[in-house]
Amino acid sequence: MTTTAITNIGSLVTNDPALGDGSPLGLIQDAAVVIDGETVAWVGPADKAPAADESFDARGRAVIPGFVDSHSHLVFAGDRTAEFNARMSGRSYSAGGIRTTVAATRAASDAELEANLLRHLDEARRQGTTTFETKSGYGLTVADEARALRIAAAHTEEVTYLGAHIVSPDYAEDPAGYVDLVTGEMLTACAPYARWVDVFCEKGAFDGDQARAILTAGAAAGLIPRVHANQLSYGPGVQLAVELEAASADHCTHLTDADVDALAQAADTTVATLLPGAEFSTRAQWPDARRLIDAGATVALSTDCNPGSSYTSSMPFCIALAVRDMRMTPDEALWSATAGGARALRRTDVGVVTPGARADLALLDAPSHVHLAYRPGVPLVSAVWQRGVRAV
Repeated sequence: MTTTAITNIGSLVTNDPALGDGSPLGLIQDAAVVIDGETVAWVGPADKAPAADESFDARGRAVIPGFVDSHSHLVFAGDRTAEFNARMSGRSYSAGGIRTTVAATRAASDAELEANLLRHLDEARRQGTTTFETKSGYGLTVADEARALRIAAAHTEEVTYLGAHIVSPDYAEDPAGYVDLVTGEMLTACAPYARWVDVFCEKGAFDGDQARAILTAGAAAGLIPRVHANQLSYGPGVQLAVELEAASADHCTHLTDADVDALAQAADTTVATLLPGAEFSTRAQWPDARRLIDAGATVALSTDCNPGSSYTSSMPFCIALAVRDMRMTPDEALWSATAGGARALRRTDVGVVTPGARADLALLDAPSHVHLAYRPGVPLVSAVWQRGVRAV
């Protein structure tokens, strides 16, 4: 098996304090990494690097773990430009939101959905993302949800069943009937393709009792819960996520002190995943990352890439937003976009650069990871290794 040494790394983020300077980022200056097949074989000072079959000169630039995007909605069709334009122009818009995407997704062929998914995955990879989670939720019929997950599962191991995105338009007069479908026939068809079960626990979507029924049914089918929680208003989502030991409570925009305390107490089990692209794209209140971090909660950052409320696949952009508007430090934001995302997916093999981990790395055209926030909007990712293979 071919080994590759990445040498002359000016600043290496390992996310392993024991390997580096003792900080959460585990920084090593003047570093090298040796890749053997799909995994990291060695990490340390460049002058102590073992011999390898091939070498790559980083020329003093920074290397970080590949980003772990633990929340996205990439199996969809259609475009919601008009909705965004109206919202940003201060005009009301009533074309149907998620329902617009549902109609377009149902009408699309499998090939069209897969091509769109691959385009977005490639776009994200070129910006340094090497681990992707994506959800269903734009089909809302048994057949359409199952095909969305089947298409997603062909391209990522992190697939989430989100039949409970909204109540299907077909069941507008019978929400209870739709919950029965989501927890019954639809779950049976979708579970073989998914690792996770999710629900949008929010006014206008699913209340606490409905969400509990959906998540417990998913868990009984072998899926691990995660929750769209407290995005638009205060509600039961965070408490439900903690109670059911969900891997992640996502959004966490409107939190009571009790919600923050619950997430802090559950820091080893339930991650608070913040999605600043959604607040940017809707001009909504920012999540208070500082409040969560200071309380002791585990925080992840993700893109929430979707055609309606956060149409970005850029983790560097989300890092910049988190530092500027959510009161995170550059170190905290990078950790949350890598190791934090891995925690939200209950993974130990990604989000770190340590021996035995998957060889997922991004080379920045900058001397330090701080440039991700310092130079917002600049395409700093100049090379990406995914599973040990140069992908960008």
